[in-house]
Amino acid sequence: MAELIPTSKSYQDLLARLKSQIQTAQVRAAVSVNSELVLLYWGIGKEILSRQKQDGWGTGVIDRLAKDLRFEFPDMQGFSSRNLKYMRAFAAAWPEESIVQQVAAQLPWFHNCVLLDKVKDTAERTWYIRQAIQNGWSRNILVLQIKSGLYARQGKAVTNFKATLPSPQSDLAQQIIKDPYNFDFLTLTKEARERDLERELLAHLRQFLIELGVGFAFVGSQVPLEVGGEDFRLDLLFYHLKLRCYVVIDLKTGPFKPEYAGKMNFYLSAADDMLRHPDDQPSIGLIRCKAKNGIVAEYALRDIGKTAGDRRVQAS
Repeated sequence: MAELIPTSKSYQDLLARLKSQIQTAQVRAAVSVNSELVLLYWGIGKEILSRQKQDGWGTGVIDRLAKDLRFEFPDMQGFSSRNLKYMRAFAAAWPEESIVQQVAAQLPWFHNCVLLDKVKDTAERTWYIRQAIQNGWSRNILVLQIKSGLYARQGKAVTNFKATLPSPQSDLAQQIIKDPYNFDFLTLTKEARERDLERELLAHLRQFLIELGVGFAFVGSQVPLEVGGEDFRLDLLFYHLKLRCYVVIDLKTGPFKPEYAGKMNFYLSAADDMLRHPDDQPSIGLIRCKAKNGIVAEYALRDIGKTAGDRRVQAS
């Protein structure tokens, strides 16, 4: 009987499925190994803490342990004095093993070391861990987000989302908005105009997207809209993958003015009429200003039917 030769398409389909399964298994294995390593380090740190407390040992025991463990396990890395001190600090920061398993062990070890160094509050540290897991932050991105004070800025902006968006979209929309946004990567002068700001943001699009947060997809700049025979342009247009809506950004280099809210309302109405898919949620507007008066922004937005938030740009 002649051997059947698979068609090119069927074989490629099989190969693609197997590659996907192998890659998924590799990721699961890596996560499992990482979790076991973090739990091992937590256990070592807990033993060191316990013995130091029970027997009154000083910090010198760590240097001796480091030397002896490296001798006993020459093929294993991670037993330096510095890392053993991190293990002890890790165990002190997370005294309950169940919390370590559920939260901290889901991050690579050196992510945890960064958090031990830079974040002292347990609730804040837990928040950064969950964000890093959810968003897949590298260690460098985690450091950047901590330095920018993301925890304190998240969800604190003046908006009218509660009044104009249905729940749970209003809650999610509020969570993704920061106050203030941190654009330290910009190199603008005090005399910079809106178009200068736009060009700088687009030139640093990767950093801009990192600061905006997970879920923002760039659509375009100076996006044209024709309304009543007149041409208008949106400074920046994004689509948010979690909110399932367009996000219109209007750039201002001066302080917030009430008329900006009316202009944004017009932009959002036009965007909803011309761009919004029937399955999309209502569009959201962000007004980026250099300074903000909270009371003026609140009154300007209170009776606006569309969704807009007042923001400020921190430009160097």
